[in-house]
Amino acid sequence: MLREVTLGLAMFVVIGPASAQDRTVNVYNWSDYISPETIAAFEAETGIRVVYDVYDSNEVLEAKLLAGFSGYDVVVPTSTYLKRQLAAGIYMPLDRDQLPNWHNLDPDLMARAAAYDPDNAHAAIYLWGTNGIGYNPAKIAERLGPDFVVDSWSLVFDPEIAAQLSDCGISFLDSPSEMFPLALNYLGLPPDSVASEDMEQAEALLLSVRPVVRYFSSSQYISDLANGETCVAVGFSGDMLIAADRAKAADRGVDVAYAVPKEGGMLWFDMLAIPSDAPNPDEALAFIDYMLRPDVIAEQTNFVYYPNANEAADAFVDPEILADPAIYPDAKTRELLFAQPVHDARGDRALTRAWTQIKTGQ
Repeated sequence: MLREVTLGLAMFVVIGPASAQDRTVNVYNWSDYISPETIAAFEAETGIRVVYDVYDSNEVLEAKLLAGFSGYDVVVPTSTYLKRQLAAGIYMPLDRDQLPNWHNLDPDLMARAAAYDPDNAHAAIYLWGTNGIGYNPAKIAERLGPDFVVDSWSLVFDPEIAAQLSDCGISFLDSPSEMFPLALNYLGLPPDSVASEDMEQAEALLLSVRPVVRYFSSSQYISDLANGETCVAVGFSGDMLIAADRAKAADRGVDVAYAVPKEGGMLWFDMLAIPSDAPNPDEALAFIDYMLRPDVIAEQTNFVYYPNANEAADAFVDPEILADPAIYPDAKTRELLFAQPVHDARGDRALTRAWTQIKTGQ
């Protein structure tokens, strides 16, 4: 009897009209990059089931997308990767008619993002951030004096200054596409240059401080700054805030601060986009529009300490986060930020060759 009832229900599901519960959106996002309450709230409000997977690098996402038929409806590429993936036809244009919350996006930030996606045709900003310097104020004061102000890339790019910090530990991002633009900009050169004469100057600069760089990593510095193992790191703004939060929670007398130097820092965006072969594009648009709601995107900022590009969200962001210039740079600092460059294959090869020499110290 139970089997007959079960079969009857199954037949009803097959032949009955589709309900909202039958709708699904497959989301592929960075690890630890969404508030724990968001997915359940979206499902409850829309009736659309979310299948949520995570990745830890743009390379992993790109490999899945280039292979085709990934099965994902919403992905979150960083802007530089978005640009070159657009050239491969990986994303579909966004139907703005299904995105009533689009108008909440900051026009200035969207104009900057348009450098990667002309007319913002294929993607919306999810969260954004900067690359700058994270540091231990007490250890800096011990070695450089109580009046020393961390406001310049000279802290890590001037050999005489950096050498005074070698005992407490300096780390660089393990990425030529992150480090070379910073070095070029510090030298007063175009941060997107791969001209041989510019690259030689940037390489010489990085080699000059290589002896005092303890290691190259794009993640290890978070825990090392938090526990006092290192005192200076070139890294991502949100990571520095996480390190500061961990240090405070551990209560071991370690403080972590973050600065975007006066010469300028690098600006990047993580974008919400829909693969061209997405199985559920309408549901993808519903999910993106939900994330563009001021109260919803504010939840993400409050959880991961990265700013959003939603002007109306300010009313919902934790006031301490909103007032923190390390998270939300002031207008003067924003003017100094330059967009992360996108290099062609030739430029990537030049960067990789130079980076190998820098890491080996040769």
